[in-house]
Amino acid sequence: MTFELPHLKAFHTIVTTGSLGRAAQVLHITQPALSRTIRKLEAAAGAPLFERHSKGMQLTDIGRALLPHASLLLREAQHAHDDIQAQLGLAQGVVRLGAIGSIACSVLPIAIARTCHAWPQLQVQVTEAVWDKLASALMAHEIDLALGVALPDCEPITSIADCRWQDRSYIVAGRHHGLHHHSACLADTLKERWAMFPKATGPFEQLQALFARHGLPMPRAVVETRSVTVIKSLVCHSGFLGWMPAPMFSTEFQTGLLAPLPLPDASDARTLTVFRRRQGLLPTPASQFLAQLRKLTAPFSHPGWEPGTAAMGMVLPQ
Repeated sequence: MTFELPHLKAFHTIVTTGSLGRAAQVLHITQPALSRTIRKLEAAAGAPLFERHSKGMQLTDIGRALLPHASLLLREAQHAHDDIQAQLGLAQGVVRLGAIGSIACSVLPIAIARTCHAWPQLQVQVTEAVWDKLASALMAHEIDLALGVALPDCEPITSIADCRWQDRSYIVAGRHHGLHHHSACLADTLKERWAMFPKATGPFEQLQALFARHGLPMPRAVVETRSVTVIKSLVCHSGFLGWMPAPMFSTEFQTGLLAPLPLPDASDARTLTVFRRRQGLLPTPASQFLAQLRKLTAPFSHPGWEPGTAAMGMVLPQ
């Protein structure tokens, strides 16, 4: 069987809009013309793709089986069109990126600036989220590259092996917190109020591993939130302790609102990388961004380099 892209586009539009009439409006054709197009696609598939109801169109089992393939073919066709247009300088390409918070405020803006300088016609779309949401967005083709903590590859997505770097996370407290001003150890932080990211997030698991290595239980979270702003506000102004990567609190460090606690073993490094879908071609705009990111991180892929700290004049304890 042979499927034509216009037929697949008509099929996909009906699915996304939910009715023949709305799909015809989106495609700027008449309903009879759209019906004829779907009949041709059903003839190619050898079976009905929709069940017609008074309230709309519902996919058959065959239609549900075709939908992900139609979506992929349409996306790849659009990527091919965008790549050619971008190469010819006739239209803007789009770079669709996702990043965890600490990367979004350190390496990412530098790499974006370099990419846009080299390719001024590009448009960049950025999603900032925790890793589980970025992985879902990558698999759903909502983004083309995801920047996060290095993890084992899984079947749908894979890391870019030659694009890795490190940052370091710290236990942080407001400048006037008592633990800044007398000799203390890691165990003393268990008595303090903590604001932290929820369980099953990367920062939580990294902090849990740090305490476990020293034979200590995980601190109790008085406040649990995914909001970086809330955690920093509680640390700066309400006497809480927090745990976050250095790039995430560089501004507050420089303005004297908070600082890492001067405790032995109160920090930990982690490796960061870029992920892509295992199947399919990487769109040219995303490849251009990846090339700039590789150049940016290549000299600093060894343990100990902290993007967004040395570059900003931050001198932090190891």
